[in-house]
Amino acid sequence: MTTAALYREHELAFRTQYAELKERVAVTGKLLPGTPGTLTLRTGTGHPYWYRVFYPVPGKQAETLVCKDGQTENLQTMRDQISFSEWVATQVIALRKLGFQVGDKSVARVLVELHNRGAFEAGLVLVGTLGYMAWLNELGAIAVSARTQDIDLARRQALKLAAPLSFLATMQSTGLPFVAVPGLPSNQPSTSIKLPGTQGLRVDVLAPGNTLGAVLQVPELEWAAQSIPHYDYLLEAPEPGVVLAGGHCIPVRLPQAARLVWHKLYASTSRRGFPEKAAKDQQQALTLAAVLAETDAQSLQLAFKEAPETMAKRISPLYRNLAKKLEAHQALRDILMECLEP
Repeated sequence: MTTAALYREHELAFRTQYAELKERVAVTGKLLPGTPGTLTLRTGTGHPYWYRVFYPVPGKQAETLVCKDGQTENLQTMRDQISFSEWVATQVIALRKLGFQVGDKSVARVLVELHNRGAFEAGLVLVGTLGYMAWLNELGAIAVSARTQDIDLARRQALKLAAPLSFLATMQSTGLPFVAVPGLPSNQPSTSIKLPGTQGLRVDVLAPGNTLGAVLQVPELEWAAQSIPHYDYLLEAPEPGVVLAGGHCIPVRLPQAARLVWHKLYASTSRRGFPEKAAKDQQQALTLAAVLAETDAQSLQLAFKEAPETMAKRISPLYRNLAKKLEAHQALRDILMECLEP
């Protein structure tokens, strides 16, 4: 039986719609958090002021001062921002219906906060399943993606921030009830935060390190990170991208797609005791690789040549099992044969 294709291409018109959204958001600057909101004039103090009334997180209303009544330029600026946010939300809803990958509102709230505080511009990189979802959109591919309740953030070296940015305080300023996940063992600092409940959103901070799971200090975030082998390879020269989430399109930094392919295959070999996670890593890697094999095969080949030898040795034994899943993707089978077959 021939295996099914791992992805389908979006129509050119839909890819163009996505590209226009991405282009317009890239030059917008800070994004309005939460829903676009409405403008309300309040006069209860005897002095009229305009406020933006919105929902920063689902079920929680808030308002921010815009300007005094009569400050027409400030008021018009906020009207324009609200109008743009409404347009973005409409585009994101349409793209979701067309099969683009879209995260939920909690994901949007976290990423908008980090974007507005300059964390991605300073060098923070979005990895994990959300990074994979973002690359599917970037490459114009339709594929099944498991819903994720994790945001994986990584930094290769110290972030170029003007001043330290407290990670926990930044996350709590979203209005979401994040709490630190206790370190293991208990004397270790936390590297993660999460929302209440067994299925609550979790945000992890990761960094390169030789020992999987070792704790490393991240002074510029007043936090700690969990070390992942060969993350220095994954995070080399990240690229700009966007994440669609809630009603937002958020500029982020992403690892190079080809490096993400090889590192996910490597990571799948380290998932001892978690076969479902290893299978997810391989599925995501093969899907991205199948797209790249048709559109930018050279990047896959070059990324493998640049992979550390210890990574390549762990990936190579996967060749025969991976090839069985790629009957519909001969171009990728040829690349895997060239790179992996002994």
